[in-house]
Amino acid sequence: MAYASQTTAAGPLGKQLWQQTWPMAIGALSLLGFQLVDSAFIARLGTAPLAAQSFTFPLSFLIIGTQVGIGIAIAALISRALGAGETARARRLSSLVMMVGSTLIGVLALGLWVGQQPLFTALGADQSAFDYIARYWPVQLLAAWFGALAYFSYSVFRAHGNTRLPGNMMLVTSLVNLALDPLLIFGAGPVGGLGLPGAAWASVIAFGVGLGITARQLGRHRWLTRRGLGAEARYSAGPFAGIAGPAMISQLMPPLSAMLAIAVVSSLGETLVAAWGLGSRLETLSLMAILAMTMSLPPWLGRCYGAGDWDQIRRLLRLALQVAVLWQLALGLVMVLASRWVALVLAGEPEVQHELALLIRFLLPSYAALGVCMLVVSAGNALGFPLWSMVMSGVRLFVCYLPCLWVGMQLGGWTGLAAGAALGNLLAGLTAWRLLRRMVGARSSRDASADNA
Repeated sequence: MAYASQTTAAGPLGKQLWQQTWPMAIGALSLLGFQLVDSAFIARLGTAPLAAQSFTFPLSFLIIGTQVGIGIAIAALISRALGAGETARARRLSSLVMMVGSTLIGVLALGLWVGQQPLFTALGADQSAFDYIARYWPVQLLAAWFGALAYFSYSVFRAHGNTRLPGNMMLVTSLVNLALDPLLIFGAGPVGGLGLPGAAWASVIAFGVGLGITARQLGRHRWLTRRGLGAEARYSAGPFAGIAGPAMISQLMPPLSAMLAIAVVSSLGETLVAAWGLGSRLETLSLMAILAMTMSLPPWLGRCYGAGDWDQIRRLLRLALQVAVLWQLALGLVMVLASRWVALVLAGEPEVQHELALLIRFLLPSYAALGVCMLVVSAGNALGFPLWSMVMSGVRLFVCYLPCLWVGMQLGGWTGLAAGAALGNLLAGLTAWRLLRRMVGARSSRDASADNA
C-alpha cells in the first residue's frame, strides 16, 4: 500500500506539524480545562448540582456537534479555495459561515430550550435534578450560542493557516472563565453567588470577550465581505451540503451516543451519574492534543488537496497518527498511576472520587485508539471522503462503543461498564485504521488511473 510504504523527512514535516498544532493544543487545553474547572467548582456545591450538570452534557454536545460539522465544511471549502488561489471566494465563504452558522445554532438552541422538560425526562433526570437544570439550562444555551460564533471565527483563521490567534483566544476565554467562576458560583464577601447558573454566566462573558476580539481581527485582515454572497451561496450550496451533511451527522452521533450512555448510567444512581459527568469532562481534556490536530490538520490537508499534493498528505497523516498513539499511551499510563489523586482533586464526595478513579484506570489508555479514530474521521472530511467519515463515526459509536458499554454493565456493573467502554474504543481505533488504508488506497488508484489516462 502506498501509504504504508511512504518515507519522509520527518524532521521538517514534524516541525511544521508542531508549529501548526501547538497553538491549538494550548487553546484546546485551556478551553477544555475551563469546562473541567466548571465541573470541579460545581462538585463543591454537592452531588445533586453536579449530576444535574451532567444531564446537560449530551444536549450541549448536540450544539457543539452541529457547530463543528459546519466548521469542518467551511474550513475545507475555504482552504481548498485558498489552495487554488481563489482568495475572493474564500472571503465570501467566510462571511456566509458567520451568517448562516449563527442562525442555525440560534434556532437549535431555541428548540432545546422549548423542549427541555421532555428531553431531560427522557435522559433520566428526576424532578430534583430538573429544578437545578431549569435555572442553569437557559443561560448555558446562551453561552453555547456565543461559543459557536467564536468557533466559526476561529475556523476562518484556521482555514487561512493561522492557528496562533484561535489558540490565544481559547486561552484568554479560559482565563476569564477561571477568574469569574468562583465569584459567580460562590460569591465574594457580602455578595452571594448564583450557584449552578453562575458557571454558565461565566461562560457567557468569557465567550463574549473572545468573540469580540476575534471579530475585530477578522475585520482587520479583511477576510469578510458583503459582495456576491447570494451568488456564492447558490454556487457553494451543493459542495457545502456534500461536506457539511455527512460531517454534521458524524458530529451529531456523539451527542446521541452520550444521551444513550447517560440513560444507561442513570439506572445505576446519582453518584455514578456525577462520576460519569466528570469522566466525560476529563476525556475531552485528555484528548486535547488529538482535538488540536483535528483542528489544525484539516485546513492543511485541504490546501494540499486543492493543490493536488497527495504525497504530502500521506506523509502528514502517517506522522500525525504516530504522534497521536504515542502521546495518548504515555498520558494514559501517567493518569492511571495518578488516578486516585486526580479523582481527589476533581470530585467533592468520596463515593464519586472512588468511581471516577476506576473510570480513569480503564478509559485513559484506550484513548490512544480513540485518537486514531478521531483523526481518520477528520482527515476523511478534509480529503473528499465525508460519507466514509460519517460511516466510521456511526460504527465507532453504535457498533463498537455503546454495545460494549451496555454488555459490560450487564456483566459487571460499574466496573464492567468501564471495561466495556475501553474495549469499544480499542475496536473503533482498529476499524478506523483499516478504513484509512482503504481511503488512501482508493485515492492512490484514482491518481494512478488519472496519470495513465
